[in-house]
Amino acid sequence: MLAVIWLLFSKKKKSLPPNINNKIITKINHSSRQASLNKSDSSVTNMHSQASEDDELATFSFVNGLAVEYSTSRQPSQESAARRNTTPARWVKPGESVTIQNVVINYGNFYFGGRLKTHSSGEYGHLYNDGSDASLVNDAFPIEPISRHYYDESLGYWPTFAALSPRCRGAYIDWLASDRSDATCPIGYVFIYFYGLERRVLADGTQEAISDNEFKALFEEISRLRTVFQASGSFRHYATQLLEMMIILRPKLLSVHTENEYFSSRSALLFRLNLATVVDKGQPVCADLALAWIHYFPDYTLRTPARRCHSEFSSLFKQRYTQKYGDGIVVKPNKTRLYLSYTPASGTLRELQVKKQIDLPDPSVLKAPVQKLIPVAESCTNALDAYSRYLGKKEASKSDVAAIMLLPDEILTEDAERLFAEFKRWADEKIREHSGLATVADFWARMGMPVPDKMNKKEAELMQNFARRAGYGIAPDMRYHLVRAEPEGHVVLFPEGHAEFYVPSAEFTSVSVALRLGAMIAQMDKRVDVAEQAALERIINHNDALSPTEKRSLHAYLIWRLNTPANQAGLKGKIEQLSGKDKSTIGNVIISVACADGKIDPAEIKQLEKIYTSLGLDSSTVTSDIHRLSTTETTPTATLQSPSATSGAFSLDERILARHESDTTDVRQLLNTIFTEDEPADESPAEIPSQTGAGLDEAHHQLYQRLLEKEHWARNDVAELCQQFNLMLSGAIEAINDWSFEQVDAPVLDDDDDIYVDLEIAQELKG
Repeated sequence: MLAVIWLLFSKKKKSLPPNINNKIITKINHSSRQASLNKSDSSVTNMHSQASEDDELATFSFVNGLAVEYSTSRQPSQESAARRNTTPARWVKPGESVTIQNVVINYGNFYFGGRLKTHSSGEYGHLYNDGSDASLVNDAFPIEPISRHYYDESLGYWPTFAALSPRCRGAYIDWLASDRSDATCPIGYVFIYFYGLERRVLADGTQEAISDNEFKALFEEISRLRTVFQASGSFRHYATQLLEMMIILRPKLLSVHTENEYFSSRSALLFRLNLATVVDKGQPVCADLALAWIHYFPDYTLRTPARRCHSEFSSLFKQRYTQKYGDGIVVKPNKTRLYLSYTPASGTLRELQVKKQIDLPDPSVLKAPVQKLIPVAESCTNALDAYSRYLGKKEASKSDVAAIMLLPDEILTEDAERLFAEFKRWADEKIREHSGLATVADFWARMGMPVPDKMNKKEAELMQNFARRAGYGIAPDMRYHLVRAEPEGHVVLFPEGHAEFYVPSAEFTSVSVALRLGAMIAQMDKRVDVAEQAALERIINHNDALSPTEKRSLHAYLIWRLNTPANQAGLKGKIEQLSGKDKSTIGNVIISVACADGKIDPAEIKQLEKIYTSLGLDSSTVTSDIHRLSTTETTPTATLQSPSATSGAFSLDERILARHESDTTDVRQLLNTIFTEDEPADESPAEIPSQTGAGLDEAHHQLYQRLLEKEHWARNDVAELCQQFNLMLSGAIEAINDWSFEQVDAPVLDDDDDIYVDLEIAQELKG
């Protein structure tokens, strides 16, 4: 009974009084440790994170205080001789060769033998186990050779070498004999190995039993493991925590590693110590510490862009924090004292309390300083929102041009800066030598991308945004010129571009329509005369209602129109709604542009007749309209040759042209309703999002509704919810995010150790 009570209330089931040696059956709940891990490692095949199995009845045998778990089918008596092995264990150093069951292990870094010494350190608190360490490799146990990828139920939530089945021991020995870099092996074996490293550092290391060279080599080995097995959130946490503890134990030896990389364990040992030291000395809180503070502050949760774009957020935060606070804010030392402790991953080691000459304040508990940091963090999060949403899409990459353009200017990468610099040199050359005219294919090549087969809305926006980011505008710009370039066509670049929040004026819109009509007429004879282009340019230059930006944009649009085949798409239906007077006024505009070069030959007259017909005007009035235009002034200088003649010229007085420019101004608003192009339909129009839950089965829909109750969930809490609906955690998150992608092209759940609900995406899904 005493053993049952002890197991039920002990924080760690394996740290038991040495006088309890009887075999019992009891039910153990591992939720305390599961809560501390906050992450199951579904991406790596293992038994280490299967918390659900911890709620089953298990058989334990207590040997010198060590609880060894067995399945009900195993007979512990078969291994009693191995447990009585009292051969002193030793630390196998790297390079030392050990042969176990004909398997040669050359890499060392593990304890080998029957029993280990008990350690206790007053200087660093109480570090205890009874001699049977979880990592101890005891070759007196049955070992069956097998591949390192094998595992069974004996590789439990808190694995120990003693508790493994013979086959699992063989698999672990096989892993030890390898280079220990196979990220696909069960993570439980890595933890057993890590327990030994942990004991070597915390038990032997705090006793100064290992040299600085070995201590540093252990640091490098743990760092390597942390990189290789980073897919395991729990292992990454424990490895980072141990690295931080090693820096604290021997700061002079490992001071080179005290960078922000190790501010990432949930226990935040190094951050809290560094912050306390800075505040105690009255020094300003630097940008790195401020970033860590906002990350660890319990009452503030970083939103999705800050978590998904961690490196970009960190860089942007530090720049904006420095810009606002210079060297940093200065915090007055508080009365609460700093308390640091290390909770080992190994179940056979107890908590280590760091007491070595630490008498510092603990400013990490203060709220007032963080209130200054939150606005900086929020501004960075908002600046990264569009970038984050792009990266949340399937198959999106940070190297995509579309992603680069969404980055704030402060954190553009060197590659991005080089890309824009090369684009600017090319654009300036086109503007200087070709009035900005360039092919669409050449533009896409400058972005480092092949020209698309179709120019849909997404492709057009990419071109517009890239040019704007580089400091230029392009024509046509779908937002203002109401038309898109074609893949085999041209674009025209102009300096400065449109302002970020530019809204076209009514005058801009009407003039752009007049330019479209004029360009269509100027192209009738398959060539554009200089005088015709000059006449159209005067429509822009003589209009004082246009801003300088609008004039630059319209000049670029005119060049594009004159170098793009004309069409009359969408005009017929609108023309049919006009009155006869309106049609006659439009005819005057057409004739005035046609006569701008001072001559009209028979072919042009035929083209005018065709245009009249297509616009719903009487083609027989073309000749009379030309005569009327040429004779309205008292001193006309124009002559007209009949359509049947073979030569001749038509001259038009400048004053006549000026009067018709006035007529053009009067009719612009009318033209705006006639000649504005309908926006081309995209090749793949976006689907209308269905109602929330459509596409999800009942179980996933109910889980999603439960998750909407709050933004931040501990991973084990979500796992419990999944069990209620008979769902697997990783599969459920993937299914909900797949559904979210189908609806709004972005994930609604963020799996980052804990589970976060993107409330903005959730709101879109409701719509």
